[in-house]
Amino acid sequence: MRPRWKGKGAEAKALADPMSEIVSQLQSSLLQSNACALLSGYSVLLPVETEQTELLTRACFGKPIITAEKDKQWFQLGLEEAFYLCYSLKCLKIAGEDNIVKNDVDLWLYMKLKNGKFPDFYKAYSHLRMKNWVLRPGLQYGVDFVAYRHHPSLVHSEYAVIVLSEEGDAGRLRVWSDFHCTIRLCGSVAKTLLMLNVDKNGHGAISPSCLERYSVEGVHNHEMESRTKP
Repeated sequence: MRPRWKGKGAEAKALADPMSEIVSQLQSSLLQSNACALLSGYSVLLPVETEQTELLTRACFGKPIITAEKDKQWFQLGLEEAFYLCYSLKCLKIAGEDNIVKNDVDLWLYMKLKNGKFPDFYKAYSHLRMKNWVLRPGLQYGVDFVAYRHHPSLVHSEYAVIVLSEEGDAGRLRVWSDFHCTIRLCGSVAKTLLMLNVDKNGHGAISPSCLERYSVEGVHNHEMESRTKP
């Protein structure tokens, strides 16, 4: 499926302003300001400066939130987004409710507690983000993420992403009728279903260092269809 750009000149704008460069600028800005976010339940809150608000928006990390504090702007990050900035890009510190900055292992354990599938979701998220895909929540389409080639203001999402793992996914899309319904839903909104199979290769999830030993296999719906159809 070819990218569906939004309007004349959208593709040229994306090529002139690559996502890799935008993320690099964001990384530099957060490092320079010694940015520190706060854990807040199932999300992470980040106080930002005006420049960082623009960069976070352009890089598609989180969403701005309105508060009563007129002199301070805040962004709400998802768990995968926050951990990516903290662990993979090393440009964000994250503190707990006690305002003490958490190390990578403590942060990992916190996020695993909030979502038992966090290790698989994060591996899938970082796998695509490192390839400069933009990921947003896919709940409205019944999937885990939707993936964009660039900023959603310039291009429609290309993939509807489902994360599969050996643990806890025994019945997910294993029945032909479920798989067929998901494909039809994706087709109705002009998206290709992309299943990311996360294999821990016999390693657990005690700390984020395990991520290096995980592998990811991406399978498109037309490939999976030939394997699954009776």
